Amino acid sequence: MNLSAIAAQMYTLREFTKTPEGLRESFQKLKEIGYKAVQISGIGPIDPQLVKEYADESGLAICATHVPWNRLVNDLEALAAEHKLWNCKYIGLGSLPAEYQTSQESYRSFAGQASEIARILKQEHGLQFIYHNHDFEFERFDGVTGMDVLINESDAAAVGFELDLYWVQAGGGSPVNWVRKVEGRMQVVHLKDMAIVERKPVFAEIGEGNMNYPDIIEACRETGVEWYVVEQDVCRRDPFESLAISFNYLKKLL
Repeated sequence: MNLSAIAAQMYTLREFTKTPEGLRESFQKLKEIGYKAVQISGIGPIDPQLVKEYADESGLAICATHVPWNRLVNDLEALAAEHKLWNCKYIGLGSLPAEYQTSQESYRSFAGQASEIARILKQEHGLQFIYHNHDFEFERFDGVTGMDVLINESDAAAVGFELDLYWVQAGGGSPVNWVRKVEGRMQVVHLKDMAIVERKPVFAEIGEGNMNYPDIIEACRETGVEWYVVEQDVCRRDPFESLAISFNYLKKLL
């Protein structure tokens, strides 16, 4: 990992990026912190060309996205065109739609549909579909977790993963073990930390919580992760300050 591989997940700044002006200012602030890349998610309805112009202006690569499932199903060609405009290879789905969360069969159904979409993206557009987890995928159905179903039932040649390691931990999994479990299928990873405040787990800046990030980063490095994306769903201080704290901690692990 080097500095240019560390990206900021724009969902962290969603309250600041509802307008073109807010997005532009946010990109500039990320540049000042030291980020070289971003993941587009949670921004307002802003013209893709303008997003590209503002990212280029701030010297930020767009490394990945999170997009709605309904666009993957119903608007795939336009979605692919946007990612090509942004020179962005990785199209991410941020969460499993609720209707697929109820059983092994529903997870299998999703894995099949996602595989079909992912093959089109890969074969016709040279783009890579990636799936981002939360903790609910670690629920067991007849002894098998939803995550295992997604891994085992999806097309390994087309469907990639974007593990969110906080949510792996929250789901009772070992982040290091799961990074190794998806080796070869994960080029983008989500990093955030878990702290305990008043006996409850909370989102924390990387290095400010209790997760074993030296070992986590080593596992990511050894398994070929390309992009290390900093995300904090909820910040207990200014989100830009949170992103700076995480960035400066990750620099020490280079």
